[in-house]
Amino acid sequence: MAKTAAQRQAQYRAKRQMAGADGNGERQLSMWIGTSAFLGLARLACRYGVTKRELIEGLIKIEDDRVIATLELDTPEWDEYFAA
Repeated sequence: MAKTAAQRQAQYRAKRQMAGADGNGERQLSMWIGTSAFLGLARLACRYGVTKRELIEGLIKIEDDRVIATLELDTPEWDEYFAA
């Protein structure tokens, strides 16, 4: 029996979440941001020669690493941060 469009889309999303050699695929993010932030994102991406996605991922990684460096392993603060 042929799959419906919704079934095909669900299968595609599930595959994409599990893609990658390490089992860490991708997650979809859909949101609205202010115009000034959007234009700033576009300018920064152009300046550094990366896509908007690469810029956002890079900025998140930098800040996440900075926060993790301030936390002690196996503390309530560590657990709280990773519970999100």
